[in-house]
Amino acid sequence: MEGVRKTTRPTRADVARLANVSTATVSYVLNNVAGQRISLQTQQAVRQAAAALGYRPNLAARNLVIGGSGVVLYIVPRMALGELAMEVGAKLTTALARHGLLMSLQFETDDGANVVEAIASLNPMAVAATFPLAGPALEAVTTAGIPQIHLGSANLHALAALNLTVEQLRVEHLIARGHRQLGFAITNNRKLRPLADYWLAGVRAATRSHDLPDPVVAEIRADGADAARIVSYWVERGVTAICAQSDETAFAVLHGIRRAGLVCPRDLAVMGVDAITLAAMAEPPLTTIGFRATEIVETAVDAMMAALGLPAEGTPHTGDFAVLIPRNST
Repeated sequence: MEGVRKTTRPTRADVARLANVSTATVSYVLNNVAGQRISLQTQQAVRQAAAALGYRPNLAARNLVIGGSGVVLYIVPRMALGELAMEVGAKLTTALARHGLLMSLQFETDDGANVVEAIASLNPMAVAATFPLAGPALEAVTTAGIPQIHLGSANLHALAALNLTVEQLRVEHLIARGHRQLGFAITNNRKLRPLADYWLAGVRAATRSHDLPDPVVAEIRADGADAARIVSYWVERGVTAICAQSDETAFAVLHGIRRAGLVCPRDLAVMGVDAITLAAMAEPPLTTIGFRATEIVETAVDAMMAALGLPAEGTPHTGDFAVLIPRNST
């Protein structure tokens, strides 16, 4: 392009020349510095010039402008979310890098020691996670005054209602098959309880919206050792269909139905959520809820970018995050 000097890596000055603005304006726009009155037209010109040149802000320079470490912690949950958590993390890493930010992956642990250490050593500008932090990790974030971004955050309101969308699909599917009294199966794995509570809140909201009784909740062992007893408990209370917290938990329920001498779905229908590959090979094949991974990932990344005060990727979203996969278990 005429007037732009050729270098192996475009500079801020190159962007300024192409956009016909000052280098300071480039810094203000690309670093989202608050308190600067820059027209939308100028902002657009700067971003278009940066995109055309393939310009990437220098991390050290960016942090001198805005202050802070330029690091975002991303807590990877240990619960069953399929590959969604890693997909969000991968795309968020790329999106943040375009703004000269680094993302540090931290895997969730019982004591939260790795998160506490990362906060102390990296001084992150934010911590992103699927669910709110707890214990020492929460204390460290609170003490440091670092914002949390999670499903309950205002910026993530679209995904915060994912459980309501999923459970409406499940409840409406079961109502259409004549079920009124539902049960909810929770695994005995305490590490997965936050996810169980998340789906259960959605089931309860869905049953209330259809004037159904509250679901009968029972905990079932992951190895299925008590499955027949739990299934009998549900049947005695008039439950005719189970919403399990995951496909794996649904497998334990199916095992209990067989051990109790019952037949699915004649005596007790079962639905999972996650749409793992093995669900289609269950006996009978498991009705479940699948996720539109691309839509969820792009929405989550845009929402997190907005929560950090950075421009979103600009991909239009439909809000259609889940899909019913009906099979023979219902």
